[in-house]
Amino acid sequence: MEKSRVLVVGGTGYIGRRIVRASLAQGHPTLVLMRPEIGLDIDKLQMLLSFKAQGARLVEASLDDQAGLVAAVAQADVVVSAMSGAHIRSHNLHLQRKLVEAIKEAGNVKRFIPSEFGMDPSRMRHALEPGRVTFDEKMEIRRAIEEANIPHTYVSANFFAAYFCPNLCQMRTLLPPKEKVHVYGDGNVKAIFVDEDDIATYTIKSIDDPRTLNKTIYIRPQENILTQNEVIAKWEKLSGKVLEKVHVPADEFLASMKGCLTNFEIGEDGAEATLLYPEVQYTRMDEYMKIYL
Repeated sequence: MEKSRVLVVGGTGYIGRRIVRASLAQGHPTLVLMRPEIGLDIDKLQMLLSFKAQGARLVEASLDDQAGLVAAVAQADVVVSAMSGAHIRSHNLHLQRKLVEAIKEAGNVKRFIPSEFGMDPSRMRHALEPGRVTFDEKMEIRRAIEEANIPHTYVSANFFAAYFCPNLCQMRTLLPPKEKVHVYGDGNVKAIFVDEDDIATYTIKSIDDPRTLNKTIYIRPQENILTQNEVIAKWEKLSGKVLEKVHVPADEFLASMKGCLTNFEIGEDGAEATLLYPEVQYTRMDEYMKIYL
């Protein structure tokens, strides 16, 4: 079967660059939107040029130029948006409305994957600020997609490994603690940790799959469904060092989150990525953490 042509929007971002690499690796004709707003950002420009050297085609268009954006979208079968969803830059998510409008006008796109990739926003109504605004904006984009009758797939990958695993779920750092670790509540709330490259791999595998059309795919690697205590134990085994545990009472932190990340059944409107694509050898978290030793 001929591979779909993939247009990646936000291809120089944290997830976007991985989406581009995964699309190329899986043999898709890959286009990357190059926005004139890049200005003097030499790092982004050099990344785009490196994609070009790997076989991607750069398509120049601005989100503020509807005609140009429609022309860019019309060159692809699938559009993947990886625009930043960090709450400090959450206005970028709203810019996807322009992308939705362009896809609707172009009329040829067989699948749109909006920028989500973290927790399923439809299950995060309890979230607190400042993160809540990001989930609300993602739901607004979902409504716009569905009202426009655009074929879509939503991707939920829960916790990005680099942000939550090597630091043993500590706040305000990305590095493993050296002497002591804060344990939230009893440390037994389960979460799902996913390697960011695996997120991209599963995303691209889903784009031509009829089983994922108009559904949410949940990336749930069974060996990466871990409690904080289990993550800490893995690090202690790898490092050979036992950390002092400082317990933070549940009523001070994560009380409202308890059990919300893994305790729901996937219904008919969803699918589990590791079951759909068992051939993917996903990264286990003990392997992921080895680079931090």
